[in-house]
Amino acid sequence: MAIWKKTLTLALLNDLMKGTICEHVGLEATEIGDDYLKGTLPVDHRTQQHMGIIHGGASVVLAETLGSAAANFCCEPGFHIVGLDINANHVRAGKPPFVTGIAKPVHIGSTTIVVEINIHDSEDNLVCLSRLTAAVLKDRN
Repeated sequence: MAIWKKTLTLALLNDLMKGTICEHVGLEATEIGDDYLKGTLPVDHRTQQHMGIIHGGASVVLAETLGSAAANFCCEPGFHIVGLDINANHVRAGKPPFVTGIAKPVHIGSTTIVVEINIHDSEDNLVCLSRLTAAVLKDRN
C-alpha cells in the first residue's frame, strides 16, 4: 500500500526540478514505488571533484532532493515540510557514469518525518548513506 498522501508522478517530480540546482547537475527522478523514490545523478564535470569521483556535496544534493520530496509527499494535503537536518556518511568513491539514490521514509509522524537515503554506484555498491529529518508544517492560506 502506497504511503503517498499527495498526487505523485515522475513528470511532476522532474518538473519541480526545472530551473533548480537539480537541473544544473542533471539529477533525474526515475522511479516511484509504494514506499520509496529513486533518482539518478551523473558523475561528470558538474558533480565530481578533482580526483574524478563524486563530490560529497553532490551526493548530499541527491539525498536532500529525494529525501525532501519523499517527506513532502508523505504529508497530508494542507501540510508541507521543511528540512531540519541532513547527514551523510560517504563510504565509497562514487565513480562515473552515475549514482542512484533511493529515499525511503522510516518515520512518518504528525510533526516530523525521517527519510533514509542510500546512494549506490552503477555496480550497486553503497557510496553514501544519508538521513534527512524534516518538520511537518501546516500550509498558510
